[in-house]
Amino acid sequence: MSIITSADVGIPTPELMEAMGKLADREIKAGRMIDTGGLMPMATGARVSIKGGKLNVLDGPFVEAKEVIGGYAISEFQNKEEAVALAVEFMQLHIDFMPGWEGTCEVRPFFTSDMEGACDPHAVAVA
Repeated sequence: MSIITSADVGIPTPELMEAMGKLADREIKAGRMIDTGGLMPMATGARVSIKGGKLNVLDGPFVEAKEVIGGYAISEFQNKEEAVALAVEFMQLHIDFMPGWEGTCEVRPFFTSDMEGACDPHAVAVA
């Protein structure tokens, strides 16, 4: 899974949207991309947390947030290198079609039952 975050809340240019659409179409046809989508601003969401054994619901926007999670893509790759290569290609589209935009594309594997140390923040992903 890749998650896109940015402090820039600007709307993607039509050229970037078209380029991202072509990339997604190619990856879906190749059978590597399973799902993708954009996310609405934090003001439209809520955060449910547990502290001291009590549930707390906080409507957005979340005051601590400095970045927006703008979208995600779920893909299936043979290894981490393939996932990172697609993330690099995706981010290059932003350089090409939305100059000045700054953000991050985070690549994270899904947890499976055969993984050890999934809750260890220092765990090393194994492909």
